[in-house]
Amino acid sequence: MTQPSVSVGDGQAMPLLGFGTWQLPGKQAYEPVRVALETGYRHLDTATMYRNESEVGRALRDSGVARGEVFITTKLPAERAGRERETIEASLKALGIDQLDLWLVHWPPNGSARPQTWREFVAAREAGLTRAIGVSNYSIPQIDDLTQATGVTPSVNQIPYSPALHDAKLLAEHRERGVALEGYSPFRRSDLREPVFAQVAAAHGVTPTQVILRWHLQHEIVVIPKSATPERIRANFDVYGFTLTDEEMSRIDAVR
Repeated sequence: MTQPSVSVGDGQAMPLLGFGTWQLPGKQAYEPVRVALETGYRHLDTATMYRNESEVGRALRDSGVARGEVFITTKLPAERAGRERETIEASLKALGIDQLDLWLVHWPPNGSARPQTWREFVAAREAGLTRAIGVSNYSIPQIDDLTQATGVTPSVNQIPYSPALHDAKLLAEHRERGVALEGYSPFRRSDLREPVFAQVAAAHGVTPTQVILRWHLQHEIVVIPKSATPERIRANFDVYGFTLTDEEMSRIDAVR
């Protein structure tokens, strides 16, 4: 199955549906990542601060899935600004790979865009340590600061996203700049008891969480649900067998 994706960096395909590993520290990440890869996920999201890069890498190696088939993201903690090169090298060693697919600044250091950190990200990409570079939890003005200072725009901005947080203007502002929007915590930021989710789910014979994930995919917003439960990991991936109608998408867009 060819999974829907968005083009980032040098034109590489970033699968719209990924597997998140936040709150799966250390050994707790290994089995869920193995299940995710066996299920069909080909996009893994981790971070230095999650303290599970080694387990994510080991799960990938043990899975038998070729490295080239899996899109891997990790992130620089804001407090590591000024130690960018040593941090990415440590991440690569922990993951057991030679190159990242995407490296993100996890948070704006000290609340500012910090172009000097972004220059180090550009240097890491030019050195071949990562194929694409981006940011997380940045505002549009902060993204513009990086572009104006360096001439290089982040490929991705990873931010909290869900139907309740849907902002068509913000989405358009990212796309005008060529920045892919990646959403995290799609369920934590949603009221799963919302009647619209239940009604749409019933119409398709699926669950409200599957509706939320499908909504992201149809908006071409990257989404990275996390679970430690095999059944939920598999259910979260089982979102390719139905399509939301334009009316259903509009109803979900209006949820607050």
